[in-house]
Amino acid sequence: MNNNERLYKISEIADIAKVNKTKVWRYIRDNNISERSMKGNAKLYSEHTKDVIIKAFSSESVHLATETKADTSRILLEQIDILKGELERKNDQLDKMQSLLDQQQRLNLSTNRQNEKLLDTTTNNTPSQDDRPLQNDDTDVLKPTEGNFIRGKKLRRLKRAYSAG
Repeated sequence: MNNNERLYKISEIADIAKVNKTKVWRYIRDNNISERSMKGNAKLYSEHTKDVIIKAFSSESVHLATETKADTSRILLEQIDILKGELERKNDQLDKMQSLLDQQQRLNLSTNRQNEKLLDTTTNNTPSQDDRPLQNDDTDVLKPTEGNFIRGKKLRRLKRAYSAG
């Protein structure tokens, strides 16, 4: 043994490698590394052994960091694909909802027309000029007509019918 050679305890190697002593001890055990000498109960390792151990932990860290980045990227890409699928489903749901709302509006318009016709027949009023488009109405809600909206005279007549009835 060279007297000028510095020897290192497991705790010193762990401090230099920035890992805990147990990791260094397990690495030494798993790789069958023998100590250079003993000082009391402490095993001492050569400079070369220290360098090998430190290199192993630094390359392991780089390897783990690379794997972690690759795993993270893969997971993020999978999440993006999942979110894209969800977004497409939500867009389909919105389209269906819009279609249902349009259908509901057409049904409401048709019901309003039918109610207006019923009110016209129950009030026995002579039809005014504004009512004529409704008399010919076949309640086709897809065809826009002038009678689709309740106007001034029609509204007043409906209010009178409701208050009298």
